[in-house]
Amino acid sequence: MTNRPLTKKVIIRFMSVKNKNGFEVSEALQFLKNVDKEIIPLFEQLTLTKLSREYDYFHSLTRAIIYQQLSGKAAKTISDRFIALYHGKDYPSPKDVFDTEHEILRSVGLSNAKSHYVKNIAQAFMGCAIDAENIDNLEDEKIIQQLTSIKGVGPWTAEMFLIFTLNRPDVFPLGDLGVQKGFQQFFKLPDLPKPNEMEKRAEKWRPFRTIMSLYFWKVVDGPFEW
Repeated sequence: MTNRPLTKKVIIRFMSVKNKNGFEVSEALQFLKNVDKEIIPLFEQLTLTKLSREYDYFHSLTRAIIYQQLSGKAAKTISDRFIALYHGKDYPSPKDVFDTEHEILRSVGLSNAKSHYVKNIAQAFMGCAIDAENIDNLEDEKIIQQLTSIKGVGPWTAEMFLIFTLNRPDVFPLGDLGVQKGFQQFFKLPDLPKPNEMEKRAEKWRPFRTIMSLYFWKVVDGPFEW
């Protein structure tokens, strides 16, 4: 396979230079260059900038539900209306959302399903389904198990949470169309790669597959909105 030529320098958002576990972006890039020479041109054309770590997990997950399958502008409009329901608050608490009538949630533009899903997330945070206090200490798979136990939160949303909220370094969402297209374009494949093909190639990128996810998104679409 040959590299897709890149003709312009672009910028993607990324995790902080050093996260709470001591992960350094520069070290990760050097590791990837050493284990896979073919991807070096990708790094030479893309510049990483800081991606802020998020700590309001309820906000992060409910925002993800609101933004699903919508354009950024439409999703922001609905999100702003949703927040405006809770006068004087930067963002509602789980109890605020749980106590809000279904039809009121629908009135700001949330679909019937999404209205149920944000309530499900609220209930999970109010109960013990999500161990929010201890989530930083959990392994990625355990976090995915907890999140996907909530109806409306699927594996993709859980993986995006790991990348953009927790800044975990080794997440490679095989089912994401943007990652698939970026992989296809960079390696100049005639068709979208199969998940097992991507997984096999990505093995050598462990434990820094998140970086490759972000690069592949950028190859296709530009900055990823989470």
